[in-house]
Amino acid sequence: MPSDFRYKAVIFDLDGTLIDSLEDLTEAVNKALELRHLPRHTVEQCRTMVGHGVRNLVRNALPEELRGDETLLDACLADFKDWYSSHIDIHTHPYDGIVPLLEDLSDAGVKLSVASNKYQAGVEQLVRKLFPGIRFAALLGNRPGYPLKPDPQIVSLALEASGVSKHNCVMVGDSPTDLRTAANSSVDSIAVSWGYRKREEILSAFPDASIADSVSELRRMIK
Repeated sequence: MPSDFRYKAVIFDLDGTLIDSLEDLTEAVNKALELRHLPRHTVEQCRTMVGHGVRNLVRNALPEELRGDETLLDACLADFKDWYSSHIDIHTHPYDGIVPLLEDLSDAGVKLSVASNKYQAGVEQLVRKLFPGIRFAALLGNRPGYPLKPDPQIVSLALEASGVSKHNCVMVGDSPTDLRTAANSSVDSIAVSWGYRKREEILSAFPDASIADSVSELRRMIK
């Protein structure tokens, strides 16, 4: 296909942007809670907790009076990761139209990266399972010694791996955190409305945000 895309690099958030992983994340959280006879959460309750790294997800899932107990949190996080790593793709799937979009971008020579607050091993496991035919310049998740989004370092690393300047790059995500990351990095951004944050929440934080309501609209905006 012709290389007619506006950008030479696209940095994608993962959960809520490329894939719907909410059900598997919720189940893993609830397994860790059940082991300690703590209350479960619904998928909709977990929707508001995701996006800031799994440690913060598990912390926010604990009853408020227990969230400061770091020993308990460490134990819950270990159980969460143990369950999640072996059940990571039971219900998780790419959103409709995402795979053809990634294929077209890759075929056109656009450099693709993933920048996620999910832990690194989870990012790699899911991307390689769900997008085996897609070439990515970088798969970047939460790693020791590296800050979470919205710190701009993750974008700098993706650009370095892509060999593309920030002026030729756009970041795509489903949350104000992703848009703030892009702003902190001086790259363009596009928000998607099919993820874990409602359109109203995105616009409340970024009134001038460019928002795609469908994958076909996202394709047009990237072009």
